[in-house]
Amino acid sequence: MRPPLLLSCALLGLACTEDPERVPACDERCEDGIAARALRETLKLAYNLTLQANPVGEQDESSECPLGGRARVFGFATSNPLQGATEVDLTYELDRCAVFEIDEEANESYQMLFDGTLTQTGIMAVQPSATTALVMRSETMSLVGTVHDPPREYVALGCAVELGQNGNDLAGLLCERAVGVDLGGGPN
Repeated sequence: MRPPLLLSCALLGLACTEDPERVPACDERCEDGIAARALRETLKLAYNLTLQANPVGEQDESSECPLGGRARVFGFATSNPLQGATEVDLTYELDRCAVFEIDEEANESYQMLFDGTLTQTGIMAVQPSATTALVMRSETMSLVGTVHDPPREYVALGCAVELGQNGNDLAGLLCERAVGVDLGGGPN
């Protein structure tokens, strides 16, 4: 008699129930890190949807967000093709901007809705010869949705945000709590 054939639920396209011992723990710091990653990746998406191909100078563009809501990006952007970098002084208005990311890494998965205004100043790398160096601030940003996989509810209403990005390192304060994320990997 042949042994039964075992197929993974993912291979069959079925919902999988995770083994709790195989899913890494995610405390409040981890959840905040995922929310910070989601915010940074949403800003990057909003920039790419609105300003990516625009000429340098004054900017003011809006776009629909992937799962509803809108993102408006305005301010000033210059380009230095020799250094492969774009210098920015931008404001992002996120109006119930909803996004979704599923990743094989549990701490890089989220479904979030952002509502608030945030400023972003510094340099965005366009070429490998440059390094991203940004400061992002908001007096009041609301983040609602889920973080992690399996999903955990995340609600942060009217939070102050102060984040700095240096290369792939994103760190600062989210709702007056310290966060740190390696954008090339998981939370620090």
